[in-house]
Amino acid sequence: MPALASAAREKLQALAQIDRKRTLVTAAREEGAVVTRRGRRLVSFSCNDYLGLSQHPQVKAAAIAAIEKYGTGAGASRLVSGNHPLYGLLEEKLAAWKGSEAALVFGSGYLTNIGVVPALVKKGDLILADRLSHACLLDGAQLSGAKLLRFRHNDPADCERLLARERGKHKACLIITEEVFSMDGDLAPLGELAALAKSHDAWLLADGAHSLLAEHASVDIYIGTLSKALASYGGFVAASRSIVDYLATSARSFMFSTGLPPSAVGAAAASLDILRADQALAAKPLAKARSFTHALGLPEAQSAIVPLMLGDENRTLAAAVELEEAGYLVAAIRPPTVPEGTSRLRFAFSALHRDEDIANLTRLIKQKGWV
Repeated sequence: MPALASAAREKLQALAQIDRKRTLVTAAREEGAVVTRRGRRLVSFSCNDYLGLSQHPQVKAAAIAAIEKYGTGAGASRLVSGNHPLYGLLEEKLAAWKGSEAALVFGSGYLTNIGVVPALVKKGDLILADRLSHACLLDGAQLSGAKLLRFRHNDPADCERLLARERGKHKACLIITEEVFSMDGDLAPLGELAALAKSHDAWLLADGAHSLLAEHASVDIYIGTLSKALASYGGFVAASRSIVDYLATSARSFMFSTGLPPSAVGAAAASLDILRADQALAAKPLAKARSFTHALGLPEAQSAIVPLMLGDENRTLAAAVELEEAGYLVAAIRPPTVPEGTSRLRFAFSALHRDEDIANLTRLIKQKGWV
């Protein structure tokens, strides 16, 4: 049996041969939508800080004030002694924002999903998940032991077909989708899925990590994040009081994780205050994404995320390099993150993007012949 280090090297070499080896590259974020990477200043279209609040003076001041009052760390899991006072304040604000009875903050969005899903369903139950659901939702489904079936992307009719065939064979059923799909930027038909869930005695869980919307239709369980529009770190679930109380004592990723540091909780609460007070700010990323799609003749953006489909993996990687050489940071998304043959450039728009930068970017894309 080879030594562990040797085995790891062999696996890395195999990944490198098919251009699947990833590397970490330092990117220092500056004011606005600019980052410094490899010694160059780039306009970033690869950041999920959709509202630009991570550099907002009010948000930074809240993080500093939390450290001054409560220290740098929670010190323990929330069920032991890590439930510092800022948690209650943030959870009240999250519940009000989402129109739910209660909310519960987890250590990350990933921890939320791998904790919530197995707490709700188990072996003998059924999960129906949109085919493009995020990896953490599918990991949570696998951990649950429930039977997992995947319906065609954004296709309520296919979900209904599976419900008609499978629902009667299982005690409980959970339907899983994203509100805004992270790699495609399109929106789930939450209203139709909610109606299906109700008519088939099922529950609907929606992950809104990339959403800027306050409402969440009539979903039973809403998963959100503090690390994107709210410019901090962590995840949360919004639901009825009974569901939230149950998850606090049943979701293993909540029970056995140290609480978030006070600075992260304080910063998220401040970001949420800004977002709720300024609806015009929340509308800016979508408006900028739509100016981009209009200029390129692409389908109108539904969210702040716009994919430019190039298909071939090597072509996509080369395009990302060309964009970086021209002064733009744009993520090349390829398998296994997306299916084979669907590699794409993923543009994430922020309220901080300047109109002239978007115009220059669209001209460059046209010149390159990528549309």
